[in-house]
Amino acid sequence: MKKHLIALDLDGTLLTSTQTISDRNKRAIDKVRALGHTVVIATGRPHRASIDYYHELRLDTPMVNFNGALLHHPTNKDWEALHSPLGLRTAKKIIQTCYEFEVNNIMAEVKDDVYLDRYDDEIMTILHTQKEDDPIKIGSLKNSLTSDPTSILIHPKDDHIDALRKRLDDDHADVIEHRRWGAPWNMIEIVRQGMNKAVGLKRIAHYYHVNQANVIAFGDEDNDLEMLDYAGIGVKMANGNDCLNTVINETTTTNDDNGVAQFLETYFNLEKE
Repeated sequence: MKKHLIALDLDGTLLTSTQTISDRNKRAIDKVRALGHTVVIATGRPHRASIDYYHELRLDTPMVNFNGALLHHPTNKDWEALHSPLGLRTAKKIIQTCYEFEVNNIMAEVKDDVYLDRYDDEIMTILHTQKEDDPIKIGSLKNSLTSDPTSILIHPKDDHIDALRKRLDDDHADVIEHRRWGAPWNMIEIVRQGMNKAVGLKRIAHYYHVNQANVIAFGDEDNDLEMLDYAGIGVKMANGNDCLNTVINETTTTNDDNGVAQFLETYFNLEKE
């Protein structure tokens, strides 16, 4: 069988609803890697919130973070990273829009540096920062953010999500991409226009000399759409967003029912559990 590149989204896809990787998923991934196939993580999360899963899977491949705004190799510093942040002027305008909508909170990230508009216990649980000597900077983003951010994360109120996203489109469609996070977090993530997971995945496929037809990608939310469309085999989780239906080739079971493992076991004719 020809060498395949397998791209895994994290939240709502590889991870269960308790944010863990099931033993069955891990065993299936180990088996396909032993067959000579390449496995990568492609996530909206930042590096610091995905690196533990990377190590848990014992990967030695590049990783796509921030929905494509950061592509790097965690274990090979000689591998040329690509960082494509938002312009600071645009970021400040988006922050002002968020203030006008009175969103619950706003966070900006410059790679692994975190700027949080207001302290919030719920958001603190997803920051995964370990920089004791460089704590999260908390305070008005309009004043504290001074560098081009890799991403802006908005925690909106449920009743204004559609209106807020329309405003973002009306004001900034030519310079930003904005996507919803998968369960369990109700968040809108904004990155530079043209950045998506497919951008990183294409470069990784070229690096490993894998034909597009032999790329398999798993996802569940609208931030996976371009990646699933690019892949020769785009696989939607049963718990996935219906917006993916127009681009996928296959479906599998839910993230809580070992959907990744179930597809890999069938496709690669692995011993099923």
